[in-house]
Amino acid sequence: MSEELLIRHCSPTLAGLKTGNLFNGEFCNEGEMKACIRCWNRVLTKKGVRAVPLQYRDGRALIYVYRPERLRMDFNHGISEQLLRERGYCKEKPGSCVVHLIKRLQRYEQFPHEIGLFLGYPPEDVSGFIANKGHGYKWVGGWKVYGDAEAAKKNCARYKKCTNVYQSMFAKGKTLGQLTVDVGSGQVLREIVEN
Repeated sequence: MSEELLIRHCSPTLAGLKTGNLFNGEFCNEGEMKACIRCWNRVLTKKGVRAVPLQYRDGRALIYVYRPERLRMDFNHGISEQLLRERGYCKEKPGSCVVHLIKRLQRYEQFPHEIGLFLGYPPEDVSGFIANKGHGYKWVGGWKVYGDAEAAKKNCARYKKCTNVYQSMFAKGKTLGQLTVDVGSGQVLREIVEN
């Protein structure tokens, strides 16, 4: 599986604009998937990003790419804490939360909607989605919005612009390592996508 998929589906996370992204990838077998993720992580972990398979079934994997430190900060929001606690997560350990999410994906027929917290969606939107069962939202873009629709529209536009810029830069020869922003030195790429 190529790095192009990561760029297409995870640019906002690679750029440091978003906590995490999810995407489905096709693999010949589970061994190929694990080898691919190990290869990506050799590049990503140096920059504070991780790729993890959340699920593998019938040649398809649900891949989660995220920034653990940003996830830790996101989980400190009051609404996030409550939603996580109610579902058996220990918010102090983001890695353990990812493991718990994997177990919830395996055990339950219904998709665990708290996954929005793992993607950096506003906690009030995740809470609103769960409480309203996906109905009664103010706006829908990258997610269903129950809180600040204007802020969500701006963020969705930033994510889309970021993805377009990253795809263009990747096509011109930038590598995954060059496009993955290190927490301490990400100003150059961030300025590209924010201007």
